[in-house]
Amino acid sequence: MSLYDAIVAFEDTTFYWALLVYFAWYPLTTSAMWIFTSLVFYRRREANDSQQTDGFYDWDVTPAVSFVIPAFNEERNIARTLAGVLAVDYPDFEVVVVDDCSTDGTLAAIEPFLADPRVRLVRKTVNEGKAMALNDAIPVTRGELLMVQDADAVPAPNILRVLVPHFRFPRCAAVTGNPRVVNRDSFLAKLQSIEFASIISMLRRAQRVWGRIMTMSGVVGIFRRSALYDVGLYSPEMATEDIDLTWRLQLRHWDVRYESRAVMWMRVPQSFTGLVRQRRRWALGLSQVMCRHWRQLLHWRHRRFWPVLVEASLSVIWAYAYVLLTIVWLASYMVGYPPVGVSPIPNFWGMLVATVCLIQLATGVMLDNAYDKDLKKYFFVAVFYPLIYWILMAVITVVTAPQGLAVNRQKRKITLWKPVRE
Repeated sequence: MSLYDAIVAFEDTTFYWALLVYFAWYPLTTSAMWIFTSLVFYRRREANDSQQTDGFYDWDVTPAVSFVIPAFNEERNIARTLAGVLAVDYPDFEVVVVDDCSTDGTLAAIEPFLADPRVRLVRKTVNEGKAMALNDAIPVTRGELLMVQDADAVPAPNILRVLVPHFRFPRCAAVTGNPRVVNRDSFLAKLQSIEFASIISMLRRAQRVWGRIMTMSGVVGIFRRSALYDVGLYSPEMATEDIDLTWRLQLRHWDVRYESRAVMWMRVPQSFTGLVRQRRRWALGLSQVMCRHWRQLLHWRHRRFWPVLVEASLSVIWAYAYVLLTIVWLASYMVGYPPVGVSPIPNFWGMLVATVCLIQLATGVMLDNAYDKDLKKYFFVAVFYPLIYWILMAVITVVTAPQGLAVNRQKRKITLWKPVRE
């Protein structure tokens, strides 16, 4: 059988049509779901500052908080970070910086801040990565609550005022905040500023409505000390220790929350190479936690986590469908057979998908505009999001996801530390 005949036969199968329908309907369905549920979250928790007027944040109790900041070769960023942390409006906090054998001027940049009695330094003698840096520092902190953030991120001054009140509820183990992109010099960085508003923040709003959250952001998250010890702290063998910790907390029936008002200004990769490295690590980390925890999640007592598990699984399946169909379509054009169900000219369905995608992106910008006034300036790049990110993430997922089957042997093949955000 020739390649031409094989392609014609394949495109006439039920499997091909199932792939085609799934490929077309998945982004529409998920976009509609994210838009609706994120608006539900907004209506309940953000609109008209209803919780503020109801006194949600007016909690007289101010438990001690320990900022834990792991650092490796952050000479260019750590001083700005520490100055921002020390400017936080909260009566009782300390700052513990963990240096993981930096080889640049990180220690010299930290030294002037040690004159402040609130700042302490933990120096490691063996480089073991972010997870072990956190595990080694947590036992020497004094706070009832532990605020974990990256060494290149700067918190908004009110961040603890909006995070800490969540811990009035005994089952609350952790609250993740709202990371915003601060370095927007390149086209990719502008695209990521839209992504964090229209994809990541919207998804966390939606997941909070479902009752379970996929990821406590590694750049901004506050934890109850007892909850961290309950699950055994961070797992250093995982590519994304933050996703794994989030899942383990919720498997122990702790409550994990999202607080949109807790803004953290972070730095993102501005080069294509840095972005690919970051997304490979994210894809591997998700694959690892799904491989490690899926059997336990299928138990009825964990049913509230099922929407997160299903959404994550379907996104991986969609990536494989995207790549497979693209290969088939390219081969089909090469042999001179127009692919079934595909048109090189934008048609109604293609325009519908693009329109829903732009509505989702616009909704995310609208929801986060209160926390990032300049965000709407970058909406013009939103049209490139599906063209660049869908292709990039689909390919990365297809290539990287199978590596998650070897859960305990992969992290050092990706990275121990995120790349410097310059």
